[in-house]
Amino acid sequence: MLFIREDPIRDQAAMESYRGTNRQGPRDPNMKVLSAYGAIEAIEGKAPDGIVMLQFPTVEDAKAWYHSPSYQAAMQHRLKAADYRVMIVQGL
Repeated sequence: MLFIREDPIRDQAAMESYRGTNRQGPRDPNMKVLSAYGAIEAIEGKAPDGIVMLQFPTVEDAKAWYHSPSYQAAMQHRLKAADYRVMIVQGL
């Protein structure tokens, strides 16, 4: 699953609320964080402001996490804080 933040954070307080709320819930044992806001070097096109890459065993596991009540509560703060594109990419 990819979270691509297009532009800088517009509401820092909302982002802090997102981070706090997101950390309060139990960590999904199926989720592995592969990258979270590391340095970005654009090879083609404009670099986004930030990227988070999460790995799940299945698409269903990714969707279950995203639609879980705990993440949905946290997500409301993220939507207020910045503009993101979120997608699921199937691996090999």
